[in-house]
Amino acid sequence: MTDATTTTGGEPSLQSGTGTSRLTELRARFRPLFDRIREGAVDRELASGTPGDRPLPHDEVRALADAGFGRLRVPEDRGGFGVTLVELVHLVADLAAADSNIAHLWRGHFGYTELVLLRPSSAGRDEWLQRIVDGAIIGNATSERTGTTLADISTTVRPAEDGSVRLDGRKFYSTGTLYSDWIYLAADRDGDRVTFAIPTDAVGVTSVDDWDGFGQRLTASGTTVFDGVPVDPSVVSAYKDAPLSHIQAFYQLYLLAVLAGIGQAVSDDAVAFVRPRTRTYIHANAARPGDDPQVLAVLGRLSAGAFTARSLVAAAAGLLDGVVGTNEPGAGVDRALLDAAENAVYQAQIEVGPRVLRAASELFEVGGASAADRTRALDRHWRNARVVASHNPAVYKERLVGEYALHGRGPVDAWEKYHEVGPTRF
Repeated sequence: MTDATTTTGGEPSLQSGTGTSRLTELRARFRPLFDRIREGAVDRELASGTPGDRPLPHDEVRALADAGFGRLRVPEDRGGFGVTLVELVHLVADLAAADSNIAHLWRGHFGYTELVLLRPSSAGRDEWLQRIVDGAIIGNATSERTGTTLADISTTVRPAEDGSVRLDGRKFYSTGTLYSDWIYLAADRDGDRVTFAIPTDAVGVTSVDDWDGFGQRLTASGTTVFDGVPVDPSVVSAYKDAPLSHIQAFYQLYLLAVLAGIGQAVSDDAVAFVRPRTRTYIHANAARPGDDPQVLAVLGRLSAGAFTARSLVAAAAGLLDGVVGTNEPGAGVDRALLDAAENAVYQAQIEVGPRVLRAASELFEVGGASAADRTRALDRHWRNARVVASHNPAVYKERLVGEYALHGRGPVDAWEKYHEVGPTRF
């Protein structure tokens, strides 16, 4: 079944949906807010050039939190909406179609929510679920520029004289942290990789908007510095103590939902550009671009590409739902099912990224030089898609998918080799 959503051009867009009444209701709930976010996307993009001196969409992010966007995955009996991963990726893609920056910056929040949901029942788990329901936003500060891979971290937590531990270090790619109330991070504790969350306004925390990428400029993916930040030892947990989980697959799936949304925005903006256009070419097939079969063919390819991208993401999300949907909190997951689901995420990644990037370039075939007008900011779609796709280069996933197809070696093996204490854990 399919759901219709409103596109930039004001026309219904047929998209691959789950057909659930809950998804329909949630789309109706958030559509007015997504529309307002879309209306300001170009102006925000045009003002986004200089790190540290650009307006960030704090109001829009806070409005989403106040509307309950951040509690989508929290169970209904805990005050959330209890959406499936399939429903979540559709809503994230809808938001990304409005503004991919704003959709992307929520990735750390939803990732941490997954980790909370994976924990065994406890007072701490209940406390975190309530924080999320109350509107708290969690940012991400796990990656560094030190070492050679994600496994190498220099940020540390060390005992202090008062019985607490102190956090020191510097993170980069801290996506969403400038918008957040809490920061989720990883650090080294006596050779063990540990993780925890601290308040953004804790003494010794400094977040800097110095992300200078050519795309996704408003995600606040810059530097976070920790200088002797006091941490309650009871909230610090080691990766090695947690069960196998789907979190790495989830983080990559989330980026694919953002890419699918960009693909939808490309299609929407192409339609919006062509609809009022009257100027055409000497060699054109019709007096109006909107009647030209070649222009219509481009629009058809862009629309089909957006549909395909979203469908692939939803299909992969459905398999990941099968991994987590029937497990009790803290119980871990079935390794074979996780391998198959994460492989599906990689298969989708191999197809979705290149497809959206091609569409973001082909968009300009419908409009000539006027489509390159800077005030339209149509180039943002390629730049944003290129940056999102660069988080996890598809070239590596092609090899892993091939290994799974030929030898049955699944992605979980690769993650466990990357860090013996378990990067697929929390």
